[in-house]
Amino acid sequence: MTLIIVTLASTWSYWQSSHELEELFDAELAQNTRIVEGLVRHLAENRSRQELQHTLSETLDPLALTADTSEPEERWFESREDEILSGGLGHRYEKKISFQVWTETGQPILPNKFGVVDTRAPDKTGFGWLSHSDYRWRTFTLHDEKNGFWIRSVQREDIRQELSGHLALGNVLPIAFALPLFIVATLWAVRTSFRPLRHLQSIAARLGPGTDRFLPSNTVPQEVEGLVTALNQLLTRLNRTIERERRFSSDAAHELRTPLAALRLQLESISQDSPTLVNELLQSLDRMAHLVDQMLVLSKADSDFNDHPERLSLSEWVAQSVADVYPLAQEKQIELQLLETDGEAWIMGNPTLINTMIRSLLANAIQYGPESSEVTLTLSPTRGGYQLTICDHGPGIPEEDRNKALNRFVRLDQRQGSGAGLGLAIAQRITERHGGILTLEERSDRRTGLCAVVWLPSSPT
Repeated sequence: MTLIIVTLASTWSYWQSSHELEELFDAELAQNTRIVEGLVRHLAENRSRQELQHTLSETLDPLALTADTSEPEERWFESREDEILSGGLGHRYEKKISFQVWTETGQPILPNKFGVVDTRAPDKTGFGWLSHSDYRWRTFTLHDEKNGFWIRSVQREDIRQELSGHLALGNVLPIAFALPLFIVATLWAVRTSFRPLRHLQSIAARLGPGTDRFLPSNTVPQEVEGLVTALNQLLTRLNRTIERERRFSSDAAHELRTPLAALRLQLESISQDSPTLVNELLQSLDRMAHLVDQMLVLSKADSDFNDHPERLSLSEWVAQSVADVYPLAQEKQIELQLLETDGEAWIMGNPTLINTMIRSLLANAIQYGPESSEVTLTLSPTRGGYQLTICDHGPGIPEEDRNKALNRFVRLDQRQGSGAGLGLAIAQRITERHGGILTLEERSDRRTGLCAVVWLPSSPT
């Protein structure tokens, strides 16, 4: 925008300067003509016709005899001394105006040294134009009513334009030279002024739900202090709301565990009277107890554990998680295969939640895998971290439903399994809290099944 404004201002300044200089040249032309008119009138009254012609030639033409007007002058950049004629007799710009004088009978009495061959006496006064030898000439003509003389001053148009262009350009060039400096100074001023805001941005990018840190208000410009204060108040209200929700889910899950355990004991005590009915009730209780446990895990996954992460070996926790779910795999005669690992595979995180995330994915693969099949685990380095891939031979999930399957309390196939639809949601949440990515993909061998792919960033050495 600044560049556009300066360009428009420079263009207007150039045009206005050129116009005013044209007016000045016309005024100069008219003034010189009146001076010559006075000289001619004085000489005509006191001298003979021959003396008049000789005096005019000596007075008005000596500079023209030493000046070459065959080519336009490109001397605007030269020093003032370069424009002074030798001997100090005058200035080169004097040659830019020529004069013509006619008697009352139309006879020219002033030799024309500037190539204006129109020697006919004019028939009207004032400003006008002549064309000759591929040039246009600006003229101003006067007629002395007292003695009948016609006096005309002429100036070549290209010389006028050259002079006006140079002078106008002289007004614009300082603006053009100052513009880059102005832009640099503006950018520096803007960058310096916004430095506290960039610092504030870097702090805000590290804030998250449940954090006890806030935006500093003492190092920001006065104009944004109110905004920072309002944001800090918003963070406080948000933290309180999140804390209330966490406390509610955690307390509700804890409170449910005791009556569920008591109810199970009571059902087991009467199992001999109605074993079939009691077994169905026990299965329902197990599902409810599992749901309560998952709600507790999800509540912990939502807590702010990242303030004190640990450096842990992902390989060790993969092996530990395989051992934890091995009894579950044995019930369905599913083989767990750890195909490949990459040393220790160090990451930063919460070991309990990492174990929960891997066990949730393994349990999901075992639950939906057919009996006597296999579940494979692959751990390999990739893209600045480590990729854990868990593949089963279950029915799989259509591509359009895979993102939906990661939501809470979503079970796409109600006929299989007895879960509440929280296993993948828990794994997704834990992965996000560790700065990783969880995706559901097809098997690379094109066989039936699904692969859960987890990427976690590696720990700095």
